[in-house]
Amino acid sequence: MTSRNSNKFDFNFERESFATPALVIALIVMFLLIFNPIAIVGVGERGVKVTLGKVSPESYMEGVHFVTPFISKIKNMDVKTQKSFMDTEVYTKDIQQARISYVINYNLQPQNAHKMYREVGMNYTSTILMPVVEGTIKDVIGKWNAQDLVANREAATTDIIGKLQRQLEPKYINVTGFQITEINYSKVFEQAIESKVTAEQEALKAKNRTVQIQEEAKQKIISAEAEARSMKIRSDALAKNKSLVQYEAVQKWNGVLPTYMMGNAIPFIGMDSVTRK
Repeated sequence: MTSRNSNKFDFNFERESFATPALVIALIVMFLLIFNPIAIVGVGERGVKVTLGKVSPESYMEGVHFVTPFISKIKNMDVKTQKSFMDTEVYTKDIQQARISYVINYNLQPQNAHKMYREVGMNYTSTILMPVVEGTIKDVIGKWNAQDLVANREAATTDIIGKLQRQLEPKYINVTGFQITEINYSKVFEQAIESKVTAEQEALKAKNRTVQIQEEAKQKIISAEAEARSMKIRSDALAKNKSLVQYEAVQKWNGVLPTYMMGNAIPFIGMDSVTRK
């Protein structure tokens, strides 16, 4: 009887001994699920620890962090580069309405994530970024006439990104890229620009044609003046030397005697005899 009770006691003891570690593990899991003292900061994030409403003086790196349940918690903030495609309505210097489409690259400064959370919160894009971007674009575009803006898009882009970087860097935001992708005006204005460009091209063609005509006329004048000087030189030479008259006549004679001649005179013979005398 004693042996039987002893075996039963040993069996119960072993069963209770086996159940104890499992119970401990179960309690730990329940504790973790209920109180959750572990916080994980993911890749491309920074953690902001908030303890009883007070923000920590630093940003937590990626990895596992322990917090005090019900007292502390960690808020994760994305610090990866963000790319946004946006558009906005603006007015140019000559009061033409335009729709500007653009793309902007930016990121939250990792070392200042806790400051952004403390001063602004999680939704800093709509609170800080976009108002500054919209205002800067309107300011820069407002300095250009509509037609000039099309030809100077890169200059306007450079101006905008420089101003954005200077304004947003102290607000814990890095602007790494900005590009105007499209400028759209009203159809009426675009047709007016096309008509103006066409007129300018036609005027340029007419101007080039005028220059060509003037140059051709100038060349003719130069040629005529040269010919006149040449004739004067030859005329003066013939007047001073009569033998040149015969020489010029011989140069022009084709060697055929005229069919009808007055008398029996042969051309140039009389001139020769006169010249020799």
